[in-house]
Amino acid sequence: MSATQLLVTTRTNKPRRRWTVREVVFHLIVLAILAVILYPVAWMLFSTFKPSEQIGGTAQLLPSEVTLDNYTKALSGIGGVSFWTFFQNSVILAVLAVIGTVLSSALAAYAFARINFPGRAVYFAIMIGTLLLPFHVVIIPQYIMFNAAGMVNTYTPLLLGKFLATEAFFVFLMVQFMRGLPPELDEAARIDGAGHYRTFWAIMLPLLKPALVTSAIFTFIWTWNDFLGPLLYLKDPDLYTLPIALRLFVDQTSGADYGAQMAMAVLALIPVFLFFLIFQRYLVDGVATQGLKG
Repeated sequence: MSATQLLVTTRTNKPRRRWTVREVVFHLIVLAILAVILYPVAWMLFSTFKPSEQIGGTAQLLPSEVTLDNYTKALSGIGGVSFWTFFQNSVILAVLAVIGTVLSSALAAYAFARINFPGRAVYFAIMIGTLLLPFHVVIIPQYIMFNAAGMVNTYTPLLLGKFLATEAFFVFLMVQFMRGLPPELDEAARIDGAGHYRTFWAIMLPLLKPALVTSAIFTFIWTWNDFLGPLLYLKDPDLYTLPIALRLFVDQTSGADYGAQMAMAVLALIPVFLFFLIFQRYLVDGVATQGLKG
C-alpha cells in the first residue's frame, strides 16, 4: 500500500465528531444574533441600489429594481462640492490626527513610564482624571478660545489637541505597555551612551508597535466618524468632511435624498474597513503580547 492510499485510509477510518444538541442550539443562537446585528448593514447596502422613493417605504430587503443612480449622485457631490473634496478633507484630518496622537502620546508615555521627575505621580493622576471629564463640558470654553484666536473655520481646533497628547486613553495605554518592558533595556542603552532621545527612538518606539497600531486604528476610526467637531468649527463647505456631507443630503431641501445618502455612507465606510483590515494583525499581536506578560 502506498503512502497516499494509507493516508486516505487513515482519514476514512477516523471517526467523525458528532455534534451534541447543546452545541447545535448554541451555534443556531449565535447565527441568529449575528443575523440581527448584520441586518442593518445589509439593509443599508441593498438600499444603495434602490430608488430613493422605495427606501423606507417598504420592508423588502432586496431591491425590486437595481439602479446605480445613487452612487452617481453621491460621487457627483452636493452643494457644488464634489465627493472627492469631502473624501480628501476626511483623509487629511484622519491622517494628521493619527500622526499627532501616536507621536505625542508615545512621547508623553515614555516620560511617565521611564523618566523620574518631580510630581510624576501627581501629573499622571491628573491626566487619568481627565478621562472622567465629559467632552461636552469643555465644548463652549474651547470654542470661545479658538474663536478669539481666529482659528474657527480651520482644521487647527480639530488637530491641535492631537499633537499635544490630550488623548489620555492612548497615553495610559502606552504607559502600561512600556511598564511591561524590561528596565534592563534602558540600562543597556545608558551604558552605550544613549540618552533619552536615542533610547526612545531606537529602542522603545520599535517595541511599542502593537500599542502604536492600536492607537492609530482607534484614532483613525474616531476622527473619520467625528461629526460634532467639524460641525462646530467648520463653516466653509469646501472644508467639510464626509459625516457633514451626509447631513447635507437631508437638510438641503424639504425632501431628503436617502438613496444618495446611503450610497455616500457605504463609500465612507470603505476606507475605515480597509484601514482596520490592513492593521488588524498588529492589533491581535498586541493583545497576544500583553497576554504573555506576567
